[in-house]
Amino acid sequence: MRVVLHLVIAALSISIVTQLSAQGFDGGVTETLQSIYIPPLVGAPFSATVHTEWVREIPGGGTYTAVNQRRVARDGRGRIYEERWLLVPKDSGVESKMNVVQIADPNQHTLYNCWVEQRRCMLLRFTEPAMTSYEPGVIPTGPLANNKGFTNHLDLGIRTIAGLDTHGTRDTTTLLPGTVGNDRPFVTVREFWTAPQLGVNLLSIVDGPRTGKQTFTLSDVSLNEPDPQLFELPEGYQVVDRRQEPAQQGHASDQDRR
Repeated sequence: MRVVLHLVIAALSISIVTQLSAQGFDGGVTETLQSIYIPPLVGAPFSATVHTEWVREIPGGGTYTAVNQRRVARDGRGRIYEERWLLVPKDSGVESKMNVVQIADPNQHTLYNCWVEQRRCMLLRFTEPAMTSYEPGVIPTGPLANNKGFTNHLDLGIRTIAGLDTHGTRDTTTLLPGTVGNDRPFVTVREFWTAPQLGVNLLSIVDGPRTGKQTFTLSDVSLNEPDPQLFELPEGYQVVDRRQEPAQQGHASDQDRR
């Protein structure tokens, strides 16, 4: 089976996929792993390391796991810095590498996606406004539209993570057979531990048939103002202005966002 992951494929897998593509094989699938959502919240600077673990089942038994870690930061003006690193097989000895740097500015309405190997930055419009407060949405317990299933929302209380108080919730969504081509109930569980001080989830777990089990954990959390140099464009990169294209609502589409 060929699996291509935009921005997050391991170098070994890229080599295999390239060889298969050159031979003209049909089929395959393209996947994108979403990560955490960082709102452009002003007055709440922080920096941290995001650890990702993605576990998927192997047909017939067993699992395969991909991992990475990356640096993120937000300054007091709401500007957001994120590194994107390739996912690699866990315990494989394959080294990850950074392939994209993203810099979003809600005040200037700019989003730069900077590709490391090409040394090129794509400039897009960033339409999310700077926020003075952020409250994640709540999925209420009850039936889904058209009786296609139901959801259950559970409050998990307060827990300290990385030295910060977090509030936990768990949302379980069940889709009835036939809703999305499924022949049995389709259950997805999303658990979030949000630090209200930052408006960011310090621990997120998404587990379902389509996603596998995705765990995002923040460590090395600092509440100090990050280095201003992070929000400057990398030196020597070409900038391609694409702000005439459809605007980007948020710096990344994100499964961690509710």
